[in-house]
Amino acid sequence: MLSALDHQHTVAPAGYSRWLIPPAALSVHLCIGQAYATSVYKNSLIAHFDASQTAIGVIFSIAIVMLGLSAAVGGTWVEANGPRKAMFVSASFWASGFVVGALGIATKQLWLVYLGYGFLGGIGLGIGYISPVSTLIKWFPDRPGLATGLAIMGFGGGALVASPLSRQLLELYDSGYDSGVAGSVASSGALVGLFLTLGAGYFVIMMFGVVNVRVPPPGWRPAGFDPATVAAKPLVTTANVSASNAIRTRSFWLLWVVLFCNVTAGIGILEQASPMIQDFFRDGGTSSVTVAAAGGFVGLLSLFNMAGRFAWSSTSDLIGRKPIYMVYLGVGMVLYALLAAVGHAATGLFVLLAGVILSFYGGGFATVPAYLRDLFGTFQVGAIHGRLLTAWSAAGIAGPLIVNGFLDAQGKPGTLTAAAYRPALFTMVGVLAVGFVANLLIRPVPDHHHEPAAGPPPTETVAAEGSPTR
Repeated sequence: MLSALDHQHTVAPAGYSRWLIPPAALSVHLCIGQAYATSVYKNSLIAHFDASQTAIGVIFSIAIVMLGLSAAVGGTWVEANGPRKAMFVSASFWASGFVVGALGIATKQLWLVYLGYGFLGGIGLGIGYISPVSTLIKWFPDRPGLATGLAIMGFGGGALVASPLSRQLLELYDSGYDSGVAGSVASSGALVGLFLTLGAGYFVIMMFGVVNVRVPPPGWRPAGFDPATVAAKPLVTTANVSASNAIRTRSFWLLWVVLFCNVTAGIGILEQASPMIQDFFRDGGTSSVTVAAAGGFVGLLSLFNMAGRFAWSSTSDLIGRKPIYMVYLGVGMVLYALLAAVGHAATGLFVLLAGVILSFYGGGFATVPAYLRDLFGTFQVGAIHGRLLTAWSAAGIAGPLIVNGFLDAQGKPGTLTAAAYRPALFTMVGVLAVGFVANLLIRPVPDHHHEPAAGPPPTETVAAEGSPTR
């Protein structure tokens, strides 16, 4: 049975539609996107373990660190073994992470939650995140931004499903927990049940992607697509650069800084989203935003995150990758400053500012594979993408530490107000400014880093989309 996971068994047959690939990728990304819903039960974990915000935030940070490291180390393996085997490995690690995390909660051993959801789950995150990327780019050489946006929007939208689902499961497993009551926390039994249910459910859903993913046959290209038109766009190459050579270029490391800055600024808010909106509208110790409403805010942010991944990455196909990152970073600076200064004035204004910020955050993730394809070609773009995601690992540490560090210095959870967040938010403005400058400095990769030119292209062409002929 395991031989069905091998690369040679995933080559698409004649007539296979490339539009079946994004749903397969989406099934994986929607599941691993649950990582963005951890703030829904963050306060319950704090109460259960009697720990600080920073100590519980470390769970999320470990997961993101392992995401980047596993993507970097496993990127070449994913390229060699194909997306089907990679998706299966991802599902196995992701589900086992929930199981071990549940054991940690049941035994009140926080280190087991670090090991389970953080370490094992993080490996599942990394392998699952990159597994469909190079496959999508090969199926959609004419619209790489749209293709990667279609799949990666699932990662941003994962919390849209996981946030309300988590609240409902906690209420189901703990009759004393009420998400509509501020300060209500779930029992350890409810948290264990939540983790076990999510682990089993996500494994089944991810198997849909494993079964349906395919790679295009050698020489395949969409009907009417002329590769020569690609070279006419700024910063876009028709040459190829290997993963080992890519990390020797200045452009790779400048893009690393760009991604690090964009992610650091967004992830700090995302990890703190549910408590943050309650704190911004706290008066006299009582917040006007209920736990249920805060959970809904997490889901809404997930919607912005998801929509931004599709809309902004698709827009990058029209205006280019560098200009779209100027929007993410430049306009992002203005929005962060406004959130710090006037975000507390009205709930609607706070939600709008945070939502657009998170759309830029998501758009940055979805656009970066196409940016890499433009700079380095398609040869080992999945492996290069994996190495670049170490920026996400670093940001997964920096973002939550910046925000939680400032908040721990200001007071205890449940007592904070909007003023406690201002130092962290203004710090993020400076972080985005660094990324803005780095993006401006990105240039085409010098020719000496390119792979030797291949021989004549295969004679195989495509008479109709997804239908190769000779």
